[in-house]
Amino acid sequence: MIHFVGAGCGAPDLITLRGKKHIENADVIIYAGSLVNKELLEYAKKGCAIYDSAKMTLEEIMDVISQAEQKRLVTVRLHTGDPSLYGAIGEQMRELDRLGIEYDITPGVSAFSGAAAALKTEYTLPDVSQTVIITRAAGRTGVPGSEDLRSLASHGATMVLYLSAGLLDKVSHDLIAGGYDADTPAAIVYKATWADEKVCRCTVGTLNQTAAANGITKTALVAVGKFLGSSFTRSCLYNPGFSTEFREASK
Repeated sequence: MIHFVGAGCGAPDLITLRGKKHIENADVIIYAGSLVNKELLEYAKKGCAIYDSAKMTLEEIMDVISQAEQKRLVTVRLHTGDPSLYGAIGEQMRELDRLGIEYDITPGVSAFSGAAAALKTEYTLPDVSQTVIITRAAGRTGVPGSEDLRSLASHGATMVLYLSAGLLDKVSHDLIAGGYDADTPAAIVYKATWADEKVCRCTVGTLNQTAAANGITKTALVAVGKFLGSSFTRSCLYNPGFSTEFREASK
């Protein structure tokens, strides 16, 4: 059996109880060594075979999994954050389906959630933004043409960019060309929830300068939008004048 497990975005105690249990029971662990906190490997039992997928190809990963399956061993494929976001699990699951190997998925705390916690903010604020766009800038790996940053920026929604910390000059240019003002609030969150987490607040127009000044080139999320401001409308949810299924409005 293969368990895809979301390791969470950094702090080892942010893994789910289910994910921790899978690690403890695993005979084989293949972990994303460039991103997963290695403290999580301390939960592995003695004798567990551990592989760093940062040094492996898809074919090599599948070979390890197939050999483990032949021996009826339990394999954990440990991905950073939540495996459904930029985890490249789709191609792995496709291969497992082709090979007839069963698997399941344990979700994890994604970096965009960790970044919001670090910023002490809410992405969805009344009359400010009710939409969160999670995307990345086109680099060595492209994005579909309909999802370029200029097009997405035209919505003016909250935007969170993964895998873009080394492309911030182009990111600023495209976001402004797409519709954000240069002075739209922005933030760069380096290694959210890790011990060396760093939060840098800036504007869309100063993203590149801010990253350079703080030595940030990777392992950071970029958040953009007016949700980073302080002006928003109170929600109806806890408003005494608003009735809900559980509470009558005050007269």
